Amino acid sequence: MSYVRKNIKNMAGSIVGVIVVAAVAIWQFYLFVAFPGVQGGTGHLWWAIGMTILACLAGFLVFSVFVRHDTDDDLHITSTRHV
Repeated sequence: MSYVRKNIKNMAGSIVGVIVVAAVAIWQFYLFVAFPGVQGGTGHLWWAIGMTILACLAGFLVFSVFVRHDTDDDLHITSTRHV
């Protein structure tokens, strides 16, 4: 498997992972808000807060990989001294 294909596969998996964690956070917050007396409680709120923080951190890490540039492609220009 080529490096590009492997990198795209890992990136797609990371993005799907962030979406899943965000969906769990939204679902837990929905349970907290929609069922305050029956099933809701502070446990759902804490799960929602924890999953939201995890989704934000994972999203930041995935985004930082997107904006990272390849150091092998850097072109170092040096000037020679003309005497």
